[in-house]
Amino acid sequence: MKKLFLMAAVMMVSLFSMPAKAQLNVNVNIGSQPLWGPTGYDHVDYYYLPDVESYYYVPKRQFVYLNGNDWVFANSLPARYGNYDLYNGYKVVINSPKPYLNFKNDKVKYGKFKGNKGQLVIRDSRDSKYYVVKGHPHGMPPGQAKKIYGKGNNGNGNNGKGHGNGKGKH
Repeated sequence: MKKLFLMAAVMMVSLFSMPAKAQLNVNVNIGSQPLWGPTGYDHVDYYYLPDVESYYYVPKRQFVYLNGNDWVFANSLPARYGNYDLYNGYKVVINSPKPYLNFKNDKVKYGKFKGNKGQLVIRDSRDSKYYVVKGHPHGMPPGQAKKIYGKGNNGNGNNGKGHGNGKGKH
């Protein structure tokens, strides 16, 4: 009986002495965000584009817009929005599933942002956390492109010249 008690005590001590492991799950998708996306967000599911009453789904890089009564997922906006400038148009970050199903509310809630300009976009940011975005004019820290894209390029897409005024709103 004494051995059984001693064995149970040893097992309990060993269980309680195991280091506790906390699981931290942080979902960051900065590298997936487009260059025209607004700064200030580590994770984005959708952007709502009030000027064209459409959405952009970041994980699949697709625009979501109404065509009649149907929501269309496409790689580009339809021709009717051909003059829309993604870099200058205002974007609202929405991190909820299928926000387009809440379009009527979003249209009213975010309609006040139509025509707003001056939102700082990732392309024009000097924050190094955005350097991992493919095509960022400041490129990526040395060796980072290989880790992320598996290629030897540095992600530079436009000779380093930004076109913003540097005065963005968050």
